[in-house]
Amino acid sequence: MRLEGRYLRLDPLVPAHAAALHAANRADDSIWDYLPYGPFADEAAYRAWVEVVAGKPDPLFFALTDRAAGTPAGVASLMRINPDAGSIEVGHICLSPAIQRTRAASEMIFLFADWVFREGYRRFEWKCDALNRPSRRAAERFGFSFEGVFRQHLIVKGRNRDTAWFAMTDGDWRCLGPAWQAWLDPGNFDAGGRQRRPLGDLTTRCRARSDPGA
Repeated sequence: MRLEGRYLRLDPLVPAHAAALHAANRADDSIWDYLPYGPFADEAAYRAWVEVVAGKPDPLFFALTDRAAGTPAGVASLMRINPDAGSIEVGHICLSPAIQRTRAASEMIFLFADWVFREGYRRFEWKCDALNRPSRRAAERFGFSFEGVFRQHLIVKGRNRDTAWFAMTDGDWRCLGPAWQAWLDPGNFDAGGRQRRPLGDLTTRCRARSDPGA
């Protein structure tokens, strides 16, 4: 499936995306710090990884293309897909510097969440290394509520990983969906591209109603 937004297009990841993605990723090896793989030595190594993961039903990987730039600049996946429980997770997010902190990168979460809840899922999850402060801040800005830390959950690249858990529910989305739409509206950005109303301000009131720690 393809998911299309105002600023971003999400296409199923295929090996043909590998060259552009590897070129975009070379700018900063730190994007791989909290992932269980990478950085990759060269394009051939990256393509070999793409050939392994592309086309799998879970994790279901997508390439992110900023419509303004026109070339793939990141990947993300839907994973731990459990229709019986109505839960699904976003993960394997790896964004090149070119797309980080852009409207397109943020719209990825809206496109995924909107699809998840339209398809009848009840729970959309975000998990990250508990040491990854930027990821934790992003989760809350996007409207995910913090649910706790699983201690010694994994070993990643030879290091212990405590995992911070976040989620939003279909009930949360009734508030979060309109908040996201208000933020993504072109009128929310000035001529220089600066947001008039920060997304975190719009989603905080929604999280306050559902956050277990509130």
